[in-house]
Formats: sequence, C-alpha cells, structure tokens
Amino acid sequence: MAMNVASSSGGGGRRGRRKPVVAEINVTPMVDVMLVLLIIFMVSAPMLTVGVPLDLPQTSAKSLENNDQKPIQMSVDIKGKVFINDTEIALNELIPKLKAITGARGGLEERIYLRADKKADYGTVAKVMGQLSGAGFKKLALVTEADQGS
Repeated sequence: MAMNVASSSGGGGRRGRRKPVVAEINVTPMVDVMLVLLIIFMVSAPMLTVGVPLDLPQTSAKSLENNDQKPIQMSVDIKGKVFINDTEIALNELIPKLKAITGARGGLEERIYLRADKKADYGTVAKVMGQLSGAGFKKLALVTEADQGS
C-alpha cells in the first residue's frame, strides 16, 4: 500500500498563501455616522433656543452693532410679566437684581436690550423704562423685528 504524503512546500493547503493584513481604516461607516449626527444637530439646534415668546413690533430702523458679551435682555410679555434673561422677576426687585448683574460686567454703562410684546401694556413698559432711567442706566435699546414690508 502506498501512502500519499503531502509536503509542506506543495500546493495542497491554504497555509502558505494567506492574504496580507490590510492596515487601512474604512471611512465609509464613519462618514455615514457623521452625516446622521450632522442632520440630527441641524434639526435639533433651533429647538434649543428658549426664551420668552413675544410678538415684537416691526420697524425699519437699522440694527445696533454687537459686542462679544451676551447682552442683558429684559422682556415684558403680553400679561405684563417682566423677565431678565428668561427669568421672571417682580417689578420691585428689578433694579437691585439688575445692578448685581451689571456690577460684575460693565456697571451702569452696560447696554440693556428691552423686548416688549406689541400687545403688552404700555404702562408696564413705561414703568420698566422709568425705573432703568432713574437707576442710572443710560444705554437702553428697544428690540423690534425688521419690517417685512407691506
């Protein structure tokens, strides 16, 4: 009986013919994930802006220049509630809180943006402006929307 023995250098097995290891990164799945994340962030970013919902009056006045700091925004809504940067505050606590905020930033020279709903009580808006003026705040800007035309 003859026995067939395969030699190690023969062509019978797969051991000698391995493919070389590929050391490259497959970027296609990474690009897919990044595009999905980009779309998610683009859709969710406008929903993250919160604030006091106001219907601002429209004017054709030009806009003010912006500085690097986030401005102090005061709001008066349609019900007459007063807000400092999205935090509701009583009218009698307005000036002490505002002086505490501006003391750390720019003092009485800090610009204050006043946003008021166009259907808000004019008396409440006038009281807020009067208190700010009486306390020594000189830079008060009224915020409106750009006029869309007729």
